[in-house]
Amino acid sequence: MRAGVVGFAMFLCLSALSSVSVVSAEEPVRIGIIGLDTSHSPAFAKEFNAERSGDDPLAGFRVVAAYPYGSKTIESSSSRIPGYTEQLKSMGIEIVDSISDLLSKVDCVLLETNDGTLHHEQALQVFAAGKPVFIDKPVGANLAETIAIYEAAKHYKVPMFSSSSLRYSHGAQAIRGGSVGKVLGCSAHSPCKIEPSHVDLYWYGIHGVETLYTCMGVGCETVSHTSTEDFEFAVGRWNDGRIGTFRGIRAGSSGYGGMVYGEKAIQEIGKYDGYRPLLVEIAKFFRTGESPIESAETIELYAFMQAAFESKRQGGIPVAIETVMQAAQVKAGELNQSLSE
Repeated sequence: MRAGVVGFAMFLCLSALSSVSVVSAEEPVRIGIIGLDTSHSPAFAKEFNAERSGDDPLAGFRVVAAYPYGSKTIESSSSRIPGYTEQLKSMGIEIVDSISDLLSKVDCVLLETNDGTLHHEQALQVFAAGKPVFIDKPVGANLAETIAIYEAAKHYKVPMFSSSSLRYSHGAQAIRGGSVGKVLGCSAHSPCKIEPSHVDLYWYGIHGVETLYTCMGVGCETVSHTSTEDFEFAVGRWNDGRIGTFRGIRAGSSGYGGMVYGEKAIQEIGKYDGYRPLLVEIAKFFRTGESPIESAETIELYAFMQAAFESKRQGGIPVAIETVMQAAQVKAGELNQSLSE
């Protein structure tokens, strides 16, 4: 396997997490949200703050504070902040003026800022405070930022976890669990809006690429990519000869899903099951400090998207995952230079 990717199979358990894992239902685990520029923020807050029975996996948690910002440069995101701020206020959630203020009031963090260019700066503050954090997609705006964030979490010995909710759809999880035998190939699709400040697929194609990796697992070696005004299409070749593809859609009928080609069956991946399955995994993560996904897998799927971007820029030629990893690791070290000073 590729040393550049395998070297990131690193993650951690944090002994200091006992203050979270022993909190009782009478004293709920206090969650803070950073970023009110995405619909995920009010949706996640509503789910965590709903009245639940003691055996519900989301019981014992409560969003208690939120810091609104959030993008100030991407209009489609920043324009949402006032409305979502009012929604959280109406739930009785305190709106704070700074991340440092938020961190003084909570046990763990949902970093929901839609603008991935801000994640490294924001995540460093969370890590320095020792708070376990779920970082919503995208981890960073490019592969270097993504690697830098994972490396910073390792440096501070703070648990982090990131995933699209598409990973935890029932069909994808059944395939991951062996329902079609060994997965020999997969074709996933999703909507694919593009934001110029981010690597193309990071902004929204991440959903379909997360589905692809849930079914295929790690081991992609090269990616080739073609693009038109309405579509993105990436082809990945895995190190055992398997082929996985992602189609990003901006015209016509859209949605989430795909086909999987297995030893025992060829079948549709299935429908999207909403946010709750992901939130259950986040709740488990906050309790245990253990990510349900190996960091190496998440980093590789971001490397897949970076390689697709490089292939697109080079006219569609195959680009090696190892090549983009090596370049990004150098830049990640520069981003985290202050950590070693």
